[in-house]
Amino acid sequence: MNYNKQEIKRGITLHQINTNNFKTNLYAIFLATPITRENVTKDAVISAVLRRGTNNIKSQELISQELESMYGASFDCGIEKTGDNHVFKFYLESLSDEFLPAKEDLSKKSIEILLDIVFNPLIENGGFKAEYVEGEKNNIKQIIESKIDNKGQYAYDKCIEETFNGKPYGLYKYGYIEDLEKITPQNLYEYYKKMISECKIDIFCSGITENIEKDIKENKNIQKVNERKPNCIIGTTVELPMQETKTVQESMQVSQGKLVISLDVDSKIENLSYVASVYNAILGGGANSRLFQNVREKESLAYTAGSSYLKPKNMIFIRCGIEIQNYNKALETVKVQLDDLKNGKIEEEDIENAKKLIIASVKSITSEQDTEITYYYGQELAGTLIEISDYENKVNAVTKEQIQEIANSVSINTIYFLKD
Repeated sequence: MNYNKQEIKRGITLHQINTNNFKTNLYAIFLATPITRENVTKDAVISAVLRRGTNNIKSQELISQELESMYGASFDCGIEKTGDNHVFKFYLESLSDEFLPAKEDLSKKSIEILLDIVFNPLIENGGFKAEYVEGEKNNIKQIIESKIDNKGQYAYDKCIEETFNGKPYGLYKYGYIEDLEKITPQNLYEYYKKMISECKIDIFCSGITENIEKDIKENKNIQKVNERKPNCIIGTTVELPMQETKTVQESMQVSQGKLVISLDVDSKIENLSYVASVYNAILGGGANSRLFQNVREKESLAYTAGSSYLKPKNMIFIRCGIEIQNYNKALETVKVQLDDLKNGKIEEEDIENAKKLIIASVKSITSEQDTEITYYYGQELAGTLIEISDYENKVNAVTKEQIQEIANSVSINTIYFLKD
């Protein structure tokens, strides 16, 4: 097995993916904390402020210069919702020491810089640097204001908001404009210190990283970080299905209607996520799926039609781009596909195509370092450890009877339609 993990301190886990397939090493640090209405906007600002400078490397420009001197190493960061957690993500990619023209310990330098960015931010007057905080507050404000520009993503986000109304997953990952004005360099730093002392910390190293464990354990930033029982949500967090379907329509200046439907999967079947993944692939996972073939190709009701399975919440989201006047017929056609699957109208060819689609995606995981890291981090937050080969076996073991059982557990939670 090329993957192993160990606890550096309580609540701080090192994950190593040993691979010779790349000339680069990829290092990542993930901080997971429960997403709350009170802190969601602060999280977004912090994730951006941290990249601006550390107590040792005091500006983004100096960080860039440092990375450039390391044979063009690169850094990236961001924030995502994963289940009911807000996850801060920091990545640094650099050449593996084996491929350097001269002998030097680039691995150690890379992890030192990444740890410095996350755990040793630039502090002035008892808070983050005021210039950096104001700059990133403005950037976050622009992101929030511009979310309306991508109508497909906007409709998806709105359906999530309506589906999880008043619950953590319904929050927008970048937060809310009205909260930005309350954020100061000082109260943001106070919150950062609390968050960093409680969150779940995962450090990933992918590539040829033989001595990295020693470098991390001896790092000053890691030595000063306290042990903790992580404040983090592990595993699937399932909401109780709604008793009746909610329908929401919103008008905006659009040339194409956006139909998004959330589906509850109310089942406790064994290997639920694998069966649900196959069901989703049959429903809307690709060009052979029911939604694509019927809503788009046969009935010509949609420009796009597909679905995705949201494992941490055990829900499926259907997304269609349609002519606005086709709303009723498109919705009815979607419901017919759901009913057909409930009634067992599933061919063996459907099942095989679905499994091939999923397994092809799983096999491609190891072709990208960040994808493999994402896979194992997903396993970590799910509280499981399924090797990629075992994942394929579990998908192949799914039966028609199990798929139909899932189909009969599915109900429509929310129908969201963006129209003109």
